[in-house]
Amino acid sequence: MSLEKIHLRKALQMLYADAKLQRTLLRRDIAEDRRRDDGEREGGGDFYSGFWADVKGHMAGRGRITDLVSMRVAANKGRARLYPALASAFEAMWNEKMRWRNEPFQFAPQSLRARLNIPELQTTLKIENTISVIAFDGSPRIIYPYFSEKPALPDEGARVGLALLATAFPGMKLADFRLVDVLRRGYFRPSDLIFDGGEREIFVEKYRALLALWRSLGGK
Repeated sequence: MSLEKIHLRKALQMLYADAKLQRTLLRRDIAEDRRRDDGEREGGGDFYSGFWADVKGHMAGRGRITDLVSMRVAANKGRARLYPALASAFEAMWNEKMRWRNEPFQFAPQSLRARLNIPELQTTLKIENTISVIAFDGSPRIIYPYFSEKPALPDEGARVGLALLATAFPGMKLADFRLVDVLRRGYFRPSDLIFDGGEREIFVEKYRALLALWRSLGGK
């Protein structure tokens, strides 16, 4: 059932992977579903949750991201390859691209979450782990992360992701959202992209094809 109830970032990874990687990801997903069906539990939770917690700590001034991540790596060597690379990339992006960083800002009380139903696909997109801040001018920034090593998130994928985020939170404006491809230091703002209004249709077309492939490989 995982492709019918899926994190937005995972959906974007699968949609923009090349054919070989896409099949690998789908087969892995199917195998995980079967293990769950057999009563096996997945351990460890979201691999990236600790890193994203350290990002919040860095932004709040509780420590430098590289130092915070070093402590996590010391506690869990399974993070030793990716966490330092993510930390270095985020710190560079923070210093170079988040231009409001030198102005006062505050964290919003809660991290926004949503479930976005796509009825024609019988699919629900899960949106979690946002970072919400209020910028110096009183405007909100809702930051949503994309962590995957492969593929890089292309401009089209960023447009699609941002459009879906705005749809999932009808009380917010498209301009309020940011999507970050952490490893590539990609900081996507709506004002830097050209939207044509067809982003939802792009998602539906691509995801319908992905679901068909998933089912042909044994997904259900």
